[in-house]
Amino acid sequence: MTSVAVLRHAPLVRSVQSRALAVASSSSSVRTTSDVAIPSVSKNNQESRVLLGMSEQDLQQLALEFAKVQRQTTASFVVQRKVKEIQDFSHLPLAFRNELQEAGWSVGRSPIYKEVTAADGTVKLLIKLQDNRLVETVGIPVEDNKGSLRLTACVSSQVGCPLRCSFCATGKGGFSRNLKSHEIVEQVLAIEEIFKRRVTNVVFMGMGEPMLNMKEVLEAHRCLNKDIQIGQRMITISSVGVPNTIRKLASHKLQSTLAISLHAPNQKLREKIVPSAKSYPLDAIMKDCKDYFLQTSRRVSFEYTLLAGVNDAVEHAIELAELLHEWGPGSHVNLIPFNPIEGSEYQRPYKKSVLAFSAALESRKVTASVRQTRGLDASAACGQLRNEFQKIPLPGRSSRDVYELLSAVEQGKVDLIEAPDIELTKAMDREYG
Repeated sequence: MTSVAVLRHAPLVRSVQSRALAVASSSSSVRTTSDVAIPSVSKNNQESRVLLGMSEQDLQQLALEFAKVQRQTTASFVVQRKVKEIQDFSHLPLAFRNELQEAGWSVGRSPIYKEVTAADGTVKLLIKLQDNRLVETVGIPVEDNKGSLRLTACVSSQVGCPLRCSFCATGKGGFSRNLKSHEIVEQVLAIEEIFKRRVTNVVFMGMGEPMLNMKEVLEAHRCLNKDIQIGQRMITISSVGVPNTIRKLASHKLQSTLAISLHAPNQKLREKIVPSAKSYPLDAIMKDCKDYFLQTSRRVSFEYTLLAGVNDAVEHAIELAELLHEWGPGSHVNLIPFNPIEGSEYQRPYKKSVLAFSAALESRKVTASVRQTRGLDASAACGQLRNEFQKIPLPGRSSRDVYELLSAVEQGKVDLIEAPDIELTKAMDREYG
């Protein structure tokens, strides 16, 4: 094919790469897409033939394969009008649309199963995936002092979570699989549809451990930044800590924020709250965070969920400050008062305890902020809403199984970056096979 012929197919590339500056008003109803898989375009996408989230290289290859797209702009149909079905590309020839469908292609959008709006404007969505699994995403609108609205999308990276932190509702609901990159990206588009405005910030703090799905998370990050045009510094990737992954993330030189969920100032207490901590000692995490800063020049943020009577004493704050100073200056701690969940042994701390903890950090030259609690009347805790509709937990994994898997990762015997789903599935088969 000549270069001129290739250029004639650029609109298809632009249709799923670019994003209009204004988000047009559209209905929040979403239709189900068909079960699909990408053909010879990319090894990473061989299991799903979806347009959403594809790289420029893959889109160019697709255009070359079909060679029938007319020179017409389609960007507004995908991103402005939020097209969800191939047949909705009404400006494209019917024969071409049919050919795409016959080849098993879809836009790659999933229906909204449940929408809950809190009194403060926070919206939590349950999205029903192709395999009928449910994942959560949250839209959090915040108006600053100047009247500007910031809209944050809190996205999930897995269906459930295998790490099962003791205070987390997601872990109690079990684990199924990693999300594909387009299943992450579509969460942001769904939030934009509900709010009828652009998402300004994205935080990977929903269901799942992003570092156990780094390959798809990084591809979703690329799409959010390059295609949807959300600045890298407006994106945060959160992790409770998986051996070897912080170093690998650092090698990508992202300008996004890495947030590490500590939840405790010492190893003994952390193992009680975070079972997987046994395989990744606190000192090892802190060393990797220091190296991350040296390699990327990006400060690591630390998340700390305050649990009443467990880790919220002033003494804990003093110990935390000492830990952070030991590993380098300039640390920031994001304090998160616990969101109560049904059946949990933990309680939400009193406001005075939260303020005392924050003051103890600040007095020791550790900057701290208290996360504003949002959506308490909308099952705000991660995993809560899904668990309400999924009464039978997905197959879970014991703390022993998690420890064995992460130990294998630390020793280099298992590569969760190259084949995360395969290795996680093997671990589950060993226990439940």
